[in-house]
Amino acid sequence: MSQHAEQRAPRRSRLHRSALATVAAVTLTAGFLVPAALAQAAPAPAPVAVPLAAPDIPVANVKAHIAQLQSIATANGGNRAHGRPGFKASLDYVKGKLDAAGFTTTVQTFTSSGATGYNLIADWPGGDTNHVVFTGAHLDSVTAGPGINDNGSGTAGVLEAALAVSRAGLQPTKHLRFGWWGAEELGMIGSKYYVNNLPTAERAKIDAYMNFDMIGSPNPGYFVYDDDSKLEGVLKSYFASVNVPTEIETNGDGRSDHAPFKNVGIKVGGLYTGGDETKTAAQAAKWGGTSGRAFDACYHASCDTSANINDTALDRGSDSIAYAVWALGTEAPPQPGTVFENTADVQIPDNGAAVTSSVTVSGVTGNAPAALKVSVDIRHTYRGDLVIDLVAPDGSAYRLKNSSTNDSADNVIADYTVNASSEVANGVWKLKVQDIAAQDTGYINSWKLTF
Repeated sequence: MSQHAEQRAPRRSRLHRSALATVAAVTLTAGFLVPAALAQAAPAPAPVAVPLAAPDIPVANVKAHIAQLQSIATANGGNRAHGRPGFKASLDYVKGKLDAAGFTTTVQTFTSSGATGYNLIADWPGGDTNHVVFTGAHLDSVTAGPGINDNGSGTAGVLEAALAVSRAGLQPTKHLRFGWWGAEELGMIGSKYYVNNLPTAERAKIDAYMNFDMIGSPNPGYFVYDDDSKLEGVLKSYFASVNVPTEIETNGDGRSDHAPFKNVGIKVGGLYTGGDETKTAAQAAKWGGTSGRAFDACYHASCDTSANINDTALDRGSDSIAYAVWALGTEAPPQPGTVFENTADVQIPDNGAAVTSSVTVSGVTGNAPAALKVSVDIRHTYRGDLVIDLVAPDGSAYRLKNSSTNDSADNVIADYTVNASSEVANGVWKLKVQDIAAQDTGYINSWKLTF
């Protein structure tokens, strides 16, 4: 996990089997990653039903991958860092497993700190490619050590979950994509490169990105990202099923590879078992382990070796990955008439700058409808002062209401219809409101889009 900017993310998972093996095509590209073969808003978290039983991931399989990553680091100067031979050898190992299991793998190259970096993307054939469930982990270590908990644990857990998809011969309703990122420890360089080079239309097809960065901490806790209530609920449901309490991840926002996805409006979630933060007495009572000590005392150190793993945490973390993949990948895409709503109040300054309220639309196929319904509830003492626009994800503005000196009523509570058929449906939509005259005040009470 990166020390650089913003958040740190939790993670956890589990999986099982069946058999399938087809050799997949490999593409080397410096652009966005959508393999040629595949061209083509909830309140508080609640338990999520899994339509198909998620498999139990054998922890021994996950540990076997970790042992390989440790051997690679040992043979390559003690680390698997960006620009070092240990990183490329790690990527080749993961890619080889996926190729043999029938995935379509793509290697993306980028440059950082004067060295070539790599991202690895693996697509499972089938599922609706307009609705992508993306699961990822960073593959690199720091230069100080082999990076086995950070993030060999997430790398191995996501890999084994992907291989479980192959063993089960899973036929998901949504398209499954997996990613292993380079140069995360330098500030999420690889994942930023991927997201920044992904066309807007392809971003809009990603229903969820789940990040798993450190899932085997030796003095573990179980921290779930709260960026999206549905994705938070999926992981909480898994841990509730094994009677393990969770906490919300609060160690800053943006310290791992979910951040670039979140920053462009993609829904994100994940699991984290703790780093150099100190475990409290209350957390030790809840999860076991030792209070007053770090969750991972070897964080970013040479001692982050294969001995620096808690098997129980690794098992639960890997099982939670599988649970999320199965839960999200086998659910039905949203039906027409889906409502996306923001009920948070936004104050509108009197005779001031425009303000916005955002709604993130995901899981909708293709473009927005020609009769997109925009429902607005604005409380204001003189509605004639207000100019209201709907702003699409690409920045295009659609005027809903002009100001008028003859419109002296209170409030704007109305439905508008917008021809948004030229706009990709998925993404961040905004209601933009400006008060252009003095003496009256108000706020956005709520608004919603109906697709």
